[in-house]
Amino acid sequence: MQEVDFRFVETNGIELYTAIAGPEDGELVVLLHGFPEFSYGFHHQIEALAASGYRVAAPDQRGYHLSDKPEAIEDYTVDKLSDDIAGLIEALGETSATVIGHDWGGAVAWHLASAKPECVKKLVAINIPHPAAMPRVLMKNPSQWLKSSYMAFFQLPEVPEQLMAANNYEMMQQAMQGTANPDVFMEKEWGYYRHAWSQPGALTGMLNWYRAIRKGSLLQMPASRVGVPVRIIWGIGDQFLSPMLAKESLKFCEDAELVWVGEATHWVHHEQPEIVNRLIEEFLA
Repeated sequence: MQEVDFRFVETNGIELYTAIAGPEDGELVVLLHGFPEFSYGFHHQIEALAASGYRVAAPDQRGYHLSDKPEAIEDYTVDKLSDDIAGLIEALGETSATVIGHDWGGAVAWHLASAKPECVKKLVAINIPHPAAMPRVLMKNPSQWLKSSYMAFFQLPEVPEQLMAANNYEMMQQAMQGTANPDVFMEKEWGYYRHAWSQPGALTGMLNWYRAIRKGSLLQMPASRVGVPVRIIWGIGDQFLSPMLAKESLKFCEDAELVWVGEATHWVHHEQPEIVNRLIEEFLA
């Protein structure tokens, strides 16, 4: 087992609680979790990449777990989320890093690679499309409206938090467990997740990522195509996101490839960790 150091890192006016592993002189790889996970969601990748000689940093992003949780919805626009990671890379003594993101973490990674390409050597997007692909696919594929309908529910004040916390976070657990392959998540893992979700202000902080959409968050994506090398890894059984989104994302990149992973869902990095780790390390080599 690789030793993991946990520390608070100051960046962009806040502190992010960050898991750091691997040799100090290793090439930096930043792992960005999505909703409703936290840094633990990448534990399979942290272990493998650190063992391969990379220096790995996996922050709890703003609003999550032990990281700072600003109150204003405007503090969760993708511009600010992206600046958090640019500052994290700088705080760790580097000017750039490979950035890997899943779900919302991937949206931050896409934005960072577009807005500040000097900070990103390579980008790995795991089951998350380029943000500009979503409106295009919504026009072509009505079923994606249904898949994304939960985002409208999250716009309500207070009610989503109450339902998500009810019955010891049963709704949260089911949102992950019910959309993943059977027996992917072990019982002890739910204790880790509940601990993260129960932190004061965490549910609201997590939901503010969605609520910031109405503040124009995703419209902050630069219009230019992503110039850094991109590998999109996609579990083909994703119940939230259509495969059309993965294909459409290629149009927003200058140098990208799409790899499908079978027998996997939105939670492919949990379900097929050996395959995902191999695809990441091949791309980084």
